[in-house]
Amino acid sequence: MAKEKQARTSQHAAELIILDQPSIETCFDRADKMKPCPIGHEGACCKNCYMGPCRLVGKDAETTAKGVCGATLPVIAARYFARMVAGGTAAHGDHGRDMAFTLLAVGEGHAKDFKVKDVKKLYRTADILGIEFEGRPVLDVAKDVASKMLEDFGRQRGEMNFLKRAPKKTQERWKKYGVVPRGMDREVVEVMDRTTMGMDADPDSILDSAIRCALANGWGGSMISTDFTDILFGTPMPIKAEASLGIFKDDEVNIIVHGHEPSLAEMIVEAVQEPELIAYAKTKGAKGINLGGMCCTANEVLMRHGIPTAGGFTNQEPAIMTGLIDVFTVDVQCIIPAIVDVAKHFHTKIITSSDKVKIPGAIHISFDENIAKDQARQIVRMAIDNYPNRTKKGSHVTEKFPMIGGFSHEYIEYMQGGSWRGSFRPLNDAIAAGRVRGVVGLAGCDNPRWPSTGVHKFLATELIKNDVLIVSTGCSSAACGGAGYLTPENALENAGPGLREVCEAIGIPPILHLGACVDNSRILTIAAAMAAEGGLSDEIGGMPAVGIAPEWITEKAVSIGVYFAASGVPVIFGGESPVSASKEVTRILTEVWFERYKGAFVFEPDPEQMLAKALEFIDKAREALKLKKYEPGKFGTEKVLMDMAARREIEKTSRAHIGL
Repeated sequence: MAKEKQARTSQHAAELIILDQPSIETCFDRADKMKPCPIGHEGACCKNCYMGPCRLVGKDAETTAKGVCGATLPVIAARYFARMVAGGTAAHGDHGRDMAFTLLAVGEGHAKDFKVKDVKKLYRTADILGIEFEGRPVLDVAKDVASKMLEDFGRQRGEMNFLKRAPKKTQERWKKYGVVPRGMDREVVEVMDRTTMGMDADPDSILDSAIRCALANGWGGSMISTDFTDILFGTPMPIKAEASLGIFKDDEVNIIVHGHEPSLAEMIVEAVQEPELIAYAKTKGAKGINLGGMCCTANEVLMRHGIPTAGGFTNQEPAIMTGLIDVFTVDVQCIIPAIVDVAKHFHTKIITSSDKVKIPGAIHISFDENIAKDQARQIVRMAIDNYPNRTKKGSHVTEKFPMIGGFSHEYIEYMQGGSWRGSFRPLNDAIAAGRVRGVVGLAGCDNPRWPSTGVHKFLATELIKNDVLIVSTGCSSAACGGAGYLTPENALENAGPGLREVCEAIGIPPILHLGACVDNSRILTIAAAMAAEGGLSDEIGGMPAVGIAPEWITEKAVSIGVYFAASGVPVIFGGESPVSASKEVTRILTEVWFERYKGAFVFEPDPEQMLAKALEFIDKAREALKLKKYEPGKFGTEKVLMDMAARREIEKTSRAHIGL
């Protein structure tokens, strides 16, 4: 059992903690004890009414089995899949709604602790929305932008605002097949309505509604969250940080921010730097205050401030087991309720901050954006007061890894030619020439039922070796960061010769950390910009690009996968298919969606096959675009990306041009 547990823990540090604390149960132990229901695991169980649950099993279940209401296996599997999409869209959409309300409060002058930090991005967003911004007060523009985007949640007819950011040909495909989303709430409600007992009995129709719902997430809720977070807290630029459970310090107060929404975390970042609180910590015997992150709240503050990350989903319990965390504060999503039980073995205080997330045994401080800084100070003081209660029975870890994050759409464009001539042409040229074989979005959770984070690491290593540029988000970024992969040196040591040349010319890692899981929307806008640049596909569909979620867990991941597939990107999810019981639903997700949108949704349990399928999708796309055949070490035409000296010269000219 110990060896199995070692094989599945998220990193060496986590292994030591779990093995040193055999009496404390973690998600790895629960995964051992709780085996998935084999019928539900394949999507063959329906519990949408009290005539059931109905289990459709047997050799000919696909064609002969029916639930009590008469629903066939394909209908039941499609309903199940669509409801996962609706759940994921609701989660990310609500995140976007909260950020919109925060921006609105700032615009109205209520949330005094927040301000617009990226005025340029506010103006770019206003321009997309057709809102006048020249000569107007910044807060007035912020109010109008927030109000306009809040319409996207309750709109009953028409189209969501950010859909216009997709390439025209991609938009035409959505219109042709009737999957243009109207409003996020409308699409979530309609999926739940359609999949109720006695409603839609056509699997293809049900899955169309799932696509509309997912697109409302990717080009709506998540994109709103990404843009508004940048506007409020700054658009990320490359920044150094550290990763792993070794970020905690024995002689300092340790605070963790965990979850997905950054508003309170941003205030805590500011509070821990206040001289008064640092001085107060010293009165308790601590040398200072150390802030770390977990999951996507970690990614948010890492991307903007260089706050170190302790890891992803499976590391939250092992982090407490270090015995070094004084306050563990959580906001929304991916919070393991059992952290409260683990904390009982130590001195750690668990604080919940969202009224949507309450856990018995935790201290609840309801986040109020109007008094955000005061609440942050309260939390920091609680951590300081708890520092003297720290025990020494935890498993302390010292190993940590350097990393670089902060690669936003805007910076990737800038790094290819400066602020004056920034574009995606160099990347397109590198792909066309064969230096870069293609691009993979590596995303999703880390799963205790897998060799946790191990599949992320395997794919990251093998993809860059095959000259594939990786853009990563969420827990995948944490996995790569905790393995030491998010540095430029990784390109020199492990990347294929073509990708290495590109990384050296620009000065970037071969894996670009784009942020939190809502920031998968950055991949959409990057893909749209590459299509607009020309030289490859004139739509997102058909590009040599693939999305992979190798250890996915949540409904959010399914929603993300669907909006990528519907936007034209084939996606590969690790593990057995949750709809494998139905051949018809599987055919729709793969063959039908690829024919309609040039994107497909594929499930694959074998990591080596995930790699092979990703490379096959990329190579077939290259062939269809009539790009030069990829050959390792042979890069085709002699187009060269700008080196750092050339970029600095362009930037110098650009600054002179605008009078700086």
